[in-house]
Amino acid sequence: MEVEHIDPTGGDLLNNLCLACGNCNRSKAVATNGIDPETGNEIILFNPRTQHWSEHFVWIENGITIIGITAVGRATVHRLKMNRDIMREARARWITAGYHPPKDD
Repeated sequence: MEVEHIDPTGGDLLNNLCLACGNCNRSKAVATNGIDPETGNEIILFNPRTQHWSEHFVWIENGITIIGITAVGRATVHRLKMNRDIMREARARWITAGYHPPKDD
């Protein structure tokens, strides 16, 4: 896990930091918005400090794939490349080991 700045210009205050996997952190880079692939609209990305995961995302395939169920969720999944093959393979291994999917948001 890596420390991610939710708002890249927001500084190092705790309420602007979260943990993210390397894939998500590098895919987000300095972005704060993403494109909702369903509507084509630019949408602000999910903020784990102010939003609840379960309101924007669901796990399918027993936890291997993340689906965005709102515009925020879809834009975040798309922008952060959350379902790249390497991430899906890692999640399958985590499931086998009993570490995934998380139980709560």
